[in-house]
Order: sequence, then C-alpha cells, then structure tokens
Amino acid sequence: MNKSWAIVNKLLPFSCVDGPGNRLVIFLQGCNFKCSNCHNPYTISRCKDCGDCVTTCPHQALTFINNKVIWQSSNCQQCDNCINTCNYQSTPMTYNYNIEDILLEIRKYLPFLNGITISGGEATLQLPFIEKLFQAIKQAEDLKHLTCFIDSNGYLAKTGWQKVERVMDGAMIDLKAWDTQVHKKLTGRDNDRVKQTIEYLAQIGKLHEVRFLVIPEHTDLQNSAKQLADFLIILNPQIKVRINAFHNHGVHGIAKTWPAATQQQIESFAAELKHYGLQNITLPSIYL
Repeated sequence: MNKSWAIVNKLLPFSCVDGPGNRLVIFLQGCNFKCSNCHNPYTISRCKDCGDCVTTCPHQALTFINNKVIWQSSNCQQCDNCINTCNYQSTPMTYNYNIEDILLEIRKYLPFLNGITISGGEATLQLPFIEKLFQAIKQAEDLKHLTCFIDSNGYLAKTGWQKVERVMDGAMIDLKAWDTQVHKKLTGRDNDRVKQTIEYLAQIGKLHEVRFLVIPEHTDLQNSAKQLADFLIILNPQIKVRINAFHNHGVHGIAKTWPAATQQQIESFAAELKHYGLQNITLPSIYL
C-alpha cells in the first residue's frame, strides 16, 4: 500500500464511542477476518473492478472506464444496489484519500475534536498510511494535541505495532473468543496473535480498551470469564473492558438467525468478570 494515500470506506466527523472524547473516525476498506456476524461485510474486500455492479445502478453513479469501476459520488443516492450485487464482499463506494486530504478534513472539525481514530474493515492492513498520517498530526502545531488511536482486531504482528507505537496514543482491541477454535470458527483466524497484541500493547502502555462481543450460543466468552479475567489482570488490574451486545439487525447470512444478547446476559457476564477481579467494565448503553 502506498504510504501517501489510503482506500477509505467512510469518514465520520464525530463519534463518542470510538475512543476517549469526541473523535473523527476514518474507516479504511479491507479486512483480514471474515466474521459471520459482520454488520459491514462490504468493507472486507477491495473492489475487484469486475464491473458487475455498474448496470445495476439506477442513478448512473457507476461507470466502467479502462477496466476500472468509477464511482461518481455526486450522482449516488446510497441505494446499495451495487453492494447487494457484489459477489466479493466489497463496494465501489470508496474514496482515495491522501495525507493532506485527511488533515484538511480534521481541520474542518478541529474545535470540536479530542482525537482521531482509524478503524475499518481492519485499519492495520493499511499500516504505512496510518504511520505517516499520525506522524503528520504529531508534527502539526495546530493538531499535535489530538490523540491518535487505532481500532483493531488485533491480528497485526508485534513488529507491526512497533512501527506505529511512537506516534500512536492507544488502541482498542477486539477479543472475539477465548478458545482459539471458537475464534477461528467465527472469524476464519485463530486468536494467538490477538492475545499477543493485547499483551504487548498493555506492556508498553498503549492498550486503551479490550472489547468483548457477546453472541449467545456462538461465543465462549460467558463460559470463559475466569480465564479472561486471569489473562487481563496479570497485564493490568485496572485494564479497561467494554462489553458489547450482539444484535442481528443489518447482518447477513446465517448470523441473521442468531439470537441477540439480552441485558440480563450482559450484566451476568459483567458480574462474573468483576467477581474474578476485573472492575473497569463498560456496558452497552442500549440493547436492540
């Protein structure tokens, strides 16, 4: 990936759930997990330029030029016909942003921001861009007060984290299951690297939060409270944990039939974690 630009799915000017304070969030295209419960599966792959979606657009927002699908955002009505047509879990509705483009967007909203978060997809698949962007923010007099965070599935190797740790203020890491086979069934990957990431970021003081998504009957988190607590407490007794409740609104495929996590299930899981010593736990504010 070119260090100077990134493939961006979406830019969210204001968010209070993607790190501390009010944050501008950049969602990058592409992911190395294939989670059955993904709410945004069109962010998994990059456009293959097959052209299948072009004729399905009723607003002439897509054209096929020189074997490339070209998206004209000014014509787009967000009908999602292209996403529904795509056989590759992708979308033509992406932006190519360079560093200066992102800095310009940040400055538009600067008086209201506490920081920047890079998310996805999986943010770390475009790591060279993140490193260069965070460096630019830290070097700019008007931006250097902003905190720079990464929201990640944790699959990046230690050597990758070492490339950005100088310019990254913190990371939020998802641990989708405790048992590696359960994790592999959910995501297509084992969780050895994820656990190593959590350990390493905690050691260098850059682990902002560990996130658990409770999916009744499919994740093993509720039955692994002691193992989870023991693992995290050794790293930091005050480690921040956020529990999220699965809901099947907007998911695709088999996960549409999966039951949503109830408030009672979430609170019971949190109580178990507290019983085993974890105290800094955030629960969902709403349940769908």
